[in-house]
Amino acid sequence: MHSVPSATGAISRLVCARLRAAGLEPEPFLSAAGLNTKQMDDFHCRIDVRAQIKLLNIAADALNDDFLGFHLAREFEPRQVGLIHYVIASSGTLAEAMSKAERYCSLVNEGIAVRFEVDQSAVITLNSVEFDRKLDRHQMEFWAFVMVRVCRLLTGTRIAPRQVRLMHLRDVVPDEVRSFLGCDIEFGANGDEIILPKATAVLPLVNADTHLNTLLTAYAEDALAHRAPHAADIRSKVERAIAPLLPHGKATVSEVARELGISQRTLGRLLSTERLTFSAILRQFRLDLAKAYITHGDLSISQIAWLLGYGEVSTFTNAFKRWTGTTPREMRAVGS
Repeated sequence: MHSVPSATGAISRLVCARLRAAGLEPEPFLSAAGLNTKQMDDFHCRIDVRAQIKLLNIAADALNDDFLGFHLAREFEPRQVGLIHYVIASSGTLAEAMSKAERYCSLVNEGIAVRFEVDQSAVITLNSVEFDRKLDRHQMEFWAFVMVRVCRLLTGTRIAPRQVRLMHLRDVVPDEVRSFLGCDIEFGANGDEIILPKATAVLPLVNADTHLNTLLTAYAEDALAHRAPHAADIRSKVERAIAPLLPHGKATVSEVARELGISQRTLGRLLSTERLTFSAILRQFRLDLAKAYITHGDLSISQIAWLLGYGEVSTFTNAFKRWTGTTPREMRAVGS
């Protein structure tokens, strides 16, 4: 059983305010989404991310607002997320702030994983976690537009992305959206990302405070540790994190911990309580995949080696022989 991703519910509360402003009582809409007013009134209550997505979809139809996520993002006060906002806002540069957002995002919404990378551009990537991305337009648009707003508020500049790319389809983009972004927006893309000029990564933040940031980061780390994945699901969570990293040779304990939104030390502790180690899980996962690729399918041995994260076929062959006592080619010959 996998844990249900939860969120603080800030977006849902904005939806309720929107409904009331339009003269509509939120209760029927909340009920249809599997939520209730008691949850909305309790600011300490976390809610199911999938229910929040459903509420946004229902409310958008009721309000006849096909860009509800965008309009909510324009109204959102970032300070509402509390500690995490101040951790981010007290960072030194935008790159540092986005790295903190990447690490602590799950404290706000476990259904969204933020990634920040700087190469030719500074790229903020938004990944859905444990829910069907096809069901979500408004929440993902909310996050994309809020991230642009936050970057501007943090730096005190009107940063214009080079491009915003979102996976879902849209036929028409209102002028107000284009005006807000100041750039092109692509729908039907392969991923959800905000592409910023590389120079924005080093922009200083208007509220940078090294001492405050150190203090608040310690509190955020403590909060993150208390929201770590339950030990009972840790093996499956690690395996799911390993899978997309393998072909790129990035299936390391530090990268997997980063994907899970926890520290490497916390991951080690969770595995230890189940009498597991990261290296043992990685080895077994590779072995299971290798056997499946070898016995079912037409992949070459070199292709299999790459898919399992090995730069050289000989390295894969030697590892496989240690695990099984035979080489990949010998196993394939026996099975054919």
